[in-house]
Amino acid sequence: MVEATPEPDSPDGVQIDLISGARMEKLRSMEKIRLILDGVREGNIVILEEGLSPDEESKLIEVTMTEISPDEFNGIEIETYPTTGSGGGGLFGKLIGRDSPKKLTVIGPANQIKTLHKDEDFISALVSRK
Repeated sequence: MVEATPEPDSPDGVQIDLISGARMEKLRSMEKIRLILDGVREGNIVILEEGLSPDEESKLIEVTMTEISPDEFNGIEIETYPTTGSGGGGLFGKLIGRDSPKKLTVIGPANQIKTLHKDEDFISALVSRK
């Protein structure tokens, strides 16, 4: 895992955890969810190189909903888009199951990350420090 972290004495920095597909592929679904949520609960932005499966993404949202508390954790903001070269021929590829699972996913604390723009190959987000 590659991490961009602030200097230890800098309280204004935002930590970004970039997690490779190779690392995620070694984990079971609940381990992935816990890794993501633990990072986000600490105020980090988590970027997954290859995203989650639809089932894992649903489970992430489900677990997040159970952990929300007004004073401690406001939930997550999640944006995903397919990486270029996700073969399979568009809608037809999706229908026959040939759509590539590779996608980039950005996850962060709901009170810190706001999506400004998203299209099929670009996400622009504003990140604030609480």
